[in-house]
Amino acid sequence: MKQRFYFDTSTIGGIFDTEFELETTLLFEKVKLGQIICVYSSLTESELNDAPQRVREFFLSLSDDCKEKVEVTPEAVQLAQSYIEEKVVGETSLDDCIHIATATISKVDLLVSWNFKHIVNVYRIRGYNSVNLRLGYPTLNIHSPKEIVGYENEE
Repeated sequence: MKQRFYFDTSTIGGIFDTEFELETTLLFEKVKLGQIICVYSSLTESELNDAPQRVREFFLSLSDDCKEKVEVTPEAVQLAQSYIEEKVVGETSLDDCIHIATATISKVDLLVSWNFKHIVNVYRIRGYNSVNLRLGYPTLNIHSPKEIVGYENEE
């Protein structure tokens, strides 16, 4: 069964960032080969509107067969607000929280991000998952593309 990974916007933009290009390219090769489903949200689409054209074009060039769009629901916004109320992150990180909440509610296998300050951060991950468990949601695995590609190369 194909794994469903939620890609936040930083992961898509990483394809053209010299620091993140190698691992991001390897991750998207897995997507193109049909090994991973690239789950993204309506928030991701909105954020891509402000991204450089080549980032938008790259994402649009991916086959629809390897992508799955999920909607940001009122339930996801409410869960995101809970992360902020519990001070996992500050109010300025609402969009990051919406990505996490949407991925949680969509029951993806994991969320992939290059955002180390607000998302791929052990203390934040513990906070998000603490809120998830308390409210009856599953925990969410959160990793950088480098961690994912590294794990797969060890097999």
